[in-house]
Amino acid sequence: MSEIIALIAVFIIVVGGILLLIEAFKVGIIWGLACLLISPVALVFIILHWDIAKKPFFIQLFGVGVLFLVASQN
Repeated sequence: MSEIIALIAVFIIVVGGILLLIEAFKVGIIWGLACLLISPVALVFIILHWDIAKKPFFIQLFGVGVLFLVASQN
């Protein structure tokens, strides 16, 4: 059962990442490509564009929290 919840948490993290990429590409193709190819740029994007990046960020944060809860149960 915990494996299924862990997979759901990973899926939530991936969905949040895709949503963040979509928002980055909406701002500009350079932001989108930079977030896609250089991971730390996504953090800079989140900080600079908090108003549009907070929803994907919190979705990913929720997924990471669920993943940590499942990992701590085992």
